[in-house]
Amino acid sequence: MSSDRLKIVWIYPDLLSTYGDQGNTIVLERRAALRGIPTETVHLRSDEPVPPDGHIYLLGGGEDRPQILAAQRLRADGGLTRAVENGAVVFAVCAGFQIVGHEFGGDEGQPLPGLGLMDIRSFRGQQRAVGEVVSDVASELRVPRVTGFENHQGATSLGPNARPFGRVVSGIGNGDGQGFEGAYQGHVLGTYMHGPALVRNPALADLLLTWAVGRELQPIDDSWAGRLREERLNAVLGASPA
Repeated sequence: MSSDRLKIVWIYPDLLSTYGDQGNTIVLERRAALRGIPTETVHLRSDEPVPPDGHIYLLGGGEDRPQILAAQRLRADGGLTRAVENGAVVFAVCAGFQIVGHEFGGDEGQPLPGLGLMDIRSFRGQQRAVGEVVSDVASELRVPRVTGFENHQGATSLGPNARPFGRVVSGIGNGDGQGFEGAYQGHVLGTYMHGPALVRNPALADLLLTWAVGRELQPIDDSWAGRLREERLNAVLGASPA
């Protein structure tokens, strides 16, 4: 981390905040504070330039037209791309996940350019995914089974430079027939999970914080967050979480 404060940038809440994904910022602030890491959070409106000096950037879900507008403005601005080149962490959900790829489906299914921060392509899927989703996370990330809520008709395929974030246990996930949920490439991580995802999965929030600060984090009391995670997993799978 290049400064004494962890800078969290919530990108375009006026366009990409349909499903309460702003809760992800609150969880990161809280879990950083419990470890004595001071934070600064920027709520960046779509008419403002993206600061390239952030440590963690968050993108949420949105409808077709706001998603298109957000992608156009982020491409023209270039600040998020520069931040990633400087080593910043990006956590992108649903529409945000699609935006960070090479292309995504527009409001009539037409391919539109994304930011190219991850080797993925998204398009209009054959079925709408609505409901709970559970995935086993790629072992190298050392995050236990995750849970979230998906609501999308987009499908996402991974290119050779992107790795699957998880494999679906229950739900649809990326919807491209490969059985994956989300993807990551370097410190850019995307998922279709709402919930918000970091509220339901505190270990995932800690992964992002670890990437941002560049060191292992000290453990904290996770009893409340752990109960929430276990409750949602049991509700879907009817068994103890993995």
